[in-house]
Amino acid sequence: MREGVAMTDTIITVRGEFSAWYPAERATVWAAISFDGPSREDVFARATEAAETLRSSITALHDAEKGPVTWWSSESVRVFSDRPWSQDGAQLPLVFHAAIGFRVKFSGFEALAGWVEQSSVLDGVSITSVDWALTDATRNAVTTEVRSRSVKDAVTKATVFAQSIGLGSVSAIALADPGMLGEQGPSSGGSPEQFRMMKSMSAADASGSLELKPEEIEVASVVDARFVAR
Repeated sequence: MREGVAMTDTIITVRGEFSAWYPAERATVWAAISFDGPSREDVFARATEAAETLRSSITALHDAEKGPVTWWSSESVRVFSDRPWSQDGAQLPLVFHAAIGFRVKFSGFEALAGWVEQSSVLDGVSITSVDWALTDATRNAVTTEVRSRSVKDAVTKATVFAQSIGLGSVSAIALADPGMLGEQGPSSGGSPEQFRMMKSMSAADASGSLELKPEEIEVASVVDARFVAR
């Protein structure tokens, strides 16, 4: 018998859930530079030149406090080679590849659209994805609210169960992350708070300008709770 629980008490175990959607506040762009060719020196030089052009466009917008670029990083040039095969099964001469990756975090979405439009037409440059996110301050604040609402959902469920069998009140005796109370179904997986970061890039509009549409971000919380009903 659990401490504080009488033999005649009814134990109710439920899972509380809550989720809410919030507008994105930051966007991280993933860009890739790649060149291929028969000469190692040529692909290296072309990749280095493109990287310098891209780097200059980023630093011109970079201000850690004010934005529109608040942070960025780039890799070193990677050069590698392979020897492809023809359709007839003959091995062809060496092909060299040069590649560099960039990540750029934007706080200003208008500047983001302009930079992506400008960068995507550069030779050897491709924009691979955009990750939308909340700021740390917002994420911490909404996590607190979503957690609280998931606990309230658990209380509501337990109360409905108790009332359906003629009992009047419930008192919590345990709260835990999913799966930690035992006697539960399979966990939904992942952490109690899930931040679903959407990736979206729209096509060019009628004027030919690239239009990026920020996605809302779902913040979800799940809690297991055990109550005693009397």
